[in-house]
Amino acid sequence: MPQIQAIRGLRYDLGHVGSLSDVVAPPYDVIGTELQEELYKKHPANTVRLILNREEPGDDETHNRYSRAARLLKDWTREGILSQESDPAIYVYHQEFEAEGTHYVRRGFMAGVQLVRFGEGNIYPHEETHSSAKADRLKLFNATKTNLSQIFGLYPDPTNKTQRLLDDYVIDKTPLVATDHLGVVHRLWPISDLSLISEVSSAIAAAPMYVADGHHRYETACNYKDQLAESGELTPVHPANYVMTMLVSMSDEGMIVLPTHRLFRGLPAIKSDDLIAKLGKYFDVAIVGQGADLADTIWTDIATGDEQGKIGFYCPVDDTWVMANFNEEGQAKMAEIAAEHSGDWQALGVSILHRLVMETLLGAKELPKANYVHLVSEVVEGIQQGDPENGGQPYPLAAIVMPATIDHIRTISEHGERMPAKSTYFYPKLLSGLVFNPLS
Repeated sequence: MPQIQAIRGLRYDLGHVGSLSDVVAPPYDVIGTELQEELYKKHPANTVRLILNREEPGDDETHNRYSRAARLLKDWTREGILSQESDPAIYVYHQEFEAEGTHYVRRGFMAGVQLVRFGEGNIYPHEETHSSAKADRLKLFNATKTNLSQIFGLYPDPTNKTQRLLDDYVIDKTPLVATDHLGVVHRLWPISDLSLISEVSSAIAAAPMYVADGHHRYETACNYKDQLAESGELTPVHPANYVMTMLVSMSDEGMIVLPTHRLFRGLPAIKSDDLIAKLGKYFDVAIVGQGADLADTIWTDIATGDEQGKIGFYCPVDDTWVMANFNEEGQAKMAEIAAEHSGDWQALGVSILHRLVMETLLGAKELPKANYVHLVSEVVEGIQQGDPENGGQPYPLAAIVMPATIDHIRTISEHGERMPAKSTYFYPKLLSGLVFNPLS
């Protein structure tokens, strides 16, 4: 792994803001209009005003949501709402949560990670990115000159030795605590002990890092660094050589990946018989039954078998579920149409769904963004209530699919490949607002 370093983070002064829970926010890309408004009302210094400031009437190239975020950041620092660490620190960060009836604690730590372009070192992406999101984030970087949210990185540590060092250190220390809008409890411990920071840095120095979440922000941080280099502002000790990152062991017991099911838009609604006819050569297919509520049975079957090549499809025309099992002819077809990818990529459930089923067999390329959901209850709700973006019309097709695993991320990333978008959903999201990292 490239070098890590302690950072002099900006943190909320609880004497000014009261509860930390009132000023934190989830990452910008999961904040819809309704949640944005809710966070705005929660506290006048809520982090959402920095990471996703509202567009206002009269906005132009000079006065806009990016300039407002920058002004607020300066004002809050000047007023003492935010204060900078007196000494560089790393931050132990625990998240306690429930998922599918099981209690978890995910443990990691935040630090600055030296930026290395994807493909030039041993920091690996795992999903595709979009240029529009990177352009948006670069505008925010330029305005605020601050890492407002952390990258989420995974590193191999089979015995979790590094995290145990940190947890042993903070076991008798009082954390900062925030509870988010989903009920997840977040705990943070700043550590400025130089010997411990050095020990942690040495422990993971030879490890690769896999970006779990924050690909757009990582690439934007690289772009910002290059921008400074071109202008002559970048020095070897400039803080923009690093990006604030949450580092979690791939073996951590709280490291789970949830599925991302699809409610598709933009294609003709299809009957189950027609879908079976199109899939039949490359999948072993069977009608499972009718009714939205059957989604839970479909998911249980897929998840219990832990089969990437097993996909459940819902056809609204006749209210029917079809189970499709990838077969040998399907494998041969994937090898043909995705020859530029490895066998590992070709065998991934989301790859099969998008490359073989949607693009090749259904001819549905360049569709509008699907409604991506993670819970079976959300699939059922979507089927029953229809698409709110299209006047409640039924979604033309729904798919229940397995998520990629941590091992898939490692293997496919090391091939130099990226998975299709929304291959993984790491729950819970990391909170923005626990720590900000100034870059000037």
